Amino acid sequence: MASTNSTHSKRLERKPRVFVTRHLMPSVEDRMVDLFDVVLNADDNPLTRDDLTAAMRDCDVLVPTVTDRIDTDMIAAAGKDLGLIANFGAGTEHIDLEAAAERHILVTNTPGVFTDDTADLAMAGIIGVPRRIREGVELIRSGEWSGWTPTALLGAKLAGKVLGIVGMGRIGQAVAHRARAFGLEIAYHNRKRLPEAVERMFSARWVDSLEGLMSEADILTLHCPAGPDTHHMIDAQRIGLMKDGASLINTARGDLVDQEALIAALEAGKLAGAGLDVYPDEPHVDARLIRHPNVMTLPHIGSATLEGREESGMKVIANIRMWADGHRPPDQVLTGLA
Repeated sequence: MASTNSTHSKRLERKPRVFVTRHLMPSVEDRMVDLFDVVLNADDNPLTRDDLTAAMRDCDVLVPTVTDRIDTDMIAAAGKDLGLIANFGAGTEHIDLEAAAERHILVTNTPGVFTDDTADLAMAGIIGVPRRIREGVELIRSGEWSGWTPTALLGAKLAGKVLGIVGMGRIGQAVAHRARAFGLEIAYHNRKRLPEAVERMFSARWVDSLEGLMSEADILTLHCPAGPDTHHMIDAQRIGLMKDGASLINTARGDLVDQEALIAALEAGKLAGAGLDVYPDEPHVDARLIRHPNVMTLPHIGSATLEGREESGMKVIANIRMWADGHRPPDQVLTGLA
């Protein structure tokens, strides 16, 4: 994609004024204090829209996270010195990229850092939901377990089942790599088919339609970005195509799934369970999901490792330093504006 905001950075002759919206790893914040004129959020309280707007009027660099919605009006009201939005995390759907480009404000992210972490958590759902792990944990904690019996908590065997991967980018491929070790058959749907050599590497089979993939998957796992084209891509009609007793895993974005349709399918027994790390109205989690015995509800921890969060913070620092030196940051997000 083309970008109009790739050459508008010029070297700063002073430390950049950096505003960080959430509390980051101590090692990252310490490094920022050394390098920048930085305002940190030690209390880690989410900022209001007014707080964010005020910060954008008085800094050179804003460091937001996925919880910070930065819209057209906020960018229009930004101060003349704001030249970089250095996002902490790979997703940028919470930032109006076109509005930023029109103001010649660069946007960077931290791609690739959380690939393994998120794939690991997806595998927890891929294994845990068919094997009814949550129900087992609850049984022990309730004190109601009476001992082993031949027919208690029977789940589904993984080997030989079809794992449907929606979105075969970095994370989808990392999931495929892990899933092969469990004997799962890998099928995937992507906007573009992968090269044959890559398919062979993962023993993955391309399905040319999302509907086709959903109709044959025993376990469906989502690994695509949020946006207008993917909003509620998993809706009632498509869920209806899934096998009875199938499972749905979502560690990507809550907006990908029509939550009401998912809950209806779970309550009707159409789906055996779900593994969810993201929700459409975070931090609110629908009580019906929490009550369901075979829904693993996790608090958006796909990227929550010490190593990943530190590496992401260091990528943010690298992007800021390159921009402040007058160079194109390594992780600039291209907008497609001509």
